[in-house]
Amino acid sequence: MDKLVIQGQSPLHGELEISGAKNAALPILIASLLTEDTLSLTHVPHLQDVNTAKSLLKYMGVDIQVENDKTELTAKEITNKNAPYERVKTMRASILVLGPLLARFGEARVSLPGGCAIGSRPVDIHIKGLQAMGAKIDIHNGYIEASTKHLLKSKLQGCKFYMDIVTVTGTENLMMAASLAEGVTILENAAKEPEVVDLGQCLNKMGAKIKGLGTDVITIEGVDSLHKANHDVIFDRIEAGTYLAAVAMTGGDVILKNVQHKYLDAITLKLIETGVKIESHENSIRIKSDGKLKAVSLRTAPYPAFPTDMQAQMMALNTIAEGVSEVTETIFENRFMHVQELIRMGAQIDIRGNTAIIRGKEYLEGASVMATDLRASASLVIASLAARGQTTIERIYHLDRGYEKLEDKFNQLGANIKRIH
Repeated sequence: MDKLVIQGQSPLHGELEISGAKNAALPILIASLLTEDTLSLTHVPHLQDVNTAKSLLKYMGVDIQVENDKTELTAKEITNKNAPYERVKTMRASILVLGPLLARFGEARVSLPGGCAIGSRPVDIHIKGLQAMGAKIDIHNGYIEASTKHLLKSKLQGCKFYMDIVTVTGTENLMMAASLAEGVTILENAAKEPEVVDLGQCLNKMGAKIKGLGTDVITIEGVDSLHKANHDVIFDRIEAGTYLAAVAMTGGDVILKNVQHKYLDAITLKLIETGVKIESHENSIRIKSDGKLKAVSLRTAPYPAFPTDMQAQMMALNTIAEGVSEVTETIFENRFMHVQELIRMGAQIDIRGNTAIIRGKEYLEGASVMATDLRASASLVIASLAARGQTTIERIYHLDRGYEKLEDKFNQLGANIKRIH
């Protein structure tokens, strides 16, 4: 199992290209199931979760061709409408095949998914939404078994559906399913994340009729079929935010390219509060920091509020910021597992329910720590970059699920990170 060895306290300088978003690429890859024509994508990141999604699609019969930065998916001959546990156990986004399979083929058998151990993230909203569209769904032996064979033309029926909680994958699954349903579907309390918008824009290029993207009411007029399209996957705002937090902690001057600053406002405004300087341009963002930070409190919430996927990184930043801060997690009930590892590095953090109280100190110290989930891993990396001495991070396979060439990119900026096999 790989681990990272990081020598801390090297300021970061230079320019960096931000990769395509994992959380946009995964549903868009899966959207290829909705048509027998070819979906051509660029800016798909090279990540373990992406490989898992491709492996699942190939297992179902999707032909996938990758050349340079272009990924072409053709789901003309789908031979298997089953997503077995062995192929989905490491990735919760695998539940997204349920809607497209049901909409196009009238049947699907999908294992209840796995992924990071950061909370329950139930799939009941996915199921309730598809049931509202007429699907018959049963759960047997850990599998969701769904069918529309009893419906007119064996097609899902448009409906009005209110989601009890805001869910990104739930919105995406139902939006894809509704694209091929009979009639109009209205999704209320829908997710507004940029990644949801990116999927909707891709579906519209494929011939879907979706309105209201970026709002909490999305209207989908079902069509008979979708067709080929070309789409460029949106940039990864969480990867960008992670590098911004790292520069803030270590000090330095870095330009991030291939970003749209409007999607980073919740992150950059908090960073500006810490005392760093940020310049936003059309397709880039520049951050300058002297490493002297002021503590900043935050509360996670669905977009456009502060993203839960940046909570761990900002907590790491607060450990060396002047003052006391409070970080409140409202999305996932189990997302403070990085706290004990940061404490091993000298951080002063107390947990009270879903709020962490951080007392900033002058510096962290290198130690041996263990990654527990994807974003916790990122927080340990940036904490290590700012710490005195050497840090070893075990179980970094979590990082490979969501950060493309992380150590190479950081080293390009002047960091000292080595991967040991």
